[in-house]
Amino acid sequence: MHFEPSGTSQFNEAGLAKHLISDVRKVFSTMVGMHDIFPLPLMTSLANNSKDCVTAMIGLAGAYNGVVSLHASRGLAIDITAGMRGMQLAGLDEDIYDAMGELANMIAGAFKNHLSSGGADIRISLPSIMTGKKFIISTHEPNYTMSLGFATAQDSFLISAVLNKDH
Repeated sequence: MHFEPSGTSQFNEAGLAKHLISDVRKVFSTMVGMHDIFPLPLMTSLANNSKDCVTAMIGLAGAYNGVVSLHASRGLAIDITAGMRGMQLAGLDEDIYDAMGELANMIAGAFKNHLSSGGADIRISLPSIMTGKKFIISTHEPNYTMSLGFATAQDSFLISAVLNKDH
């Protein structure tokens, strides 16, 4: 599948995935102190995850419309926040929602920069956070869907992008 960001350059799915893998690893290394993050095989759709999950979503609007999301188990979200805040946490609270939203924002910002490298107008939203089990994120017939899994020493997490190009 070829994916066309604005401007004259073209990314294929593997090229965009390569950029995002690098971006995610940098964000997690810098902000969380997780240096050993390994990408899992590329997926073209978001798997149904029955774990108790924390999902942070950032909307995109403009030349491309859609959502970039970060999905992690409750336990990994707590570990991520502890790494960012430098303190242990007992359970889900506002600190965890803020930390997951902040990471999703950084990843979506990097994704937006790749999409708008030719100068297209793309805006990102404030984070939205969902928690729970067996929920499905669905959009109306996206032009492009990609999910990247990552393994950590504790667990795995998922970054997904669902986009439509504004014509």
